[in-house]
Amino acid sequence: MGQPVADSKMPAIIAFGLVVAGIAIAALGDGGLLTGSIGGGIVAGCGAIPACFGMWKGIQQETQTTLAMSVIAVLASLAVGGLLIILRVVDIIR
Repeated sequence: MGQPVADSKMPAIIAFGLVVAGIAIAALGDGGLLTGSIGGGIVAGCGAIPACFGMWKGIQQETQTTLAMSVIAVLASLAVGGLLIILRVVDIIR
């Protein structure tokens, strides 16, 4: 067991920021949010990187809130990123 350190939620906050940025990119695109965006999906999906670091940090610090927020951030970033890319591919095929 290590020394207790300050709880760091910054990686999860960065991940949620990237998810919001990906949604904003998709919304500002030519077809709007319902047609998706490959760029927005990539930006949102990149939120999984800091969120995974946050999960590791939460495990190391043995803090449940950091770990839980980071797990939710990973799931949100992958779900939103995948959904935006899938919507764009479907729109291209139509």
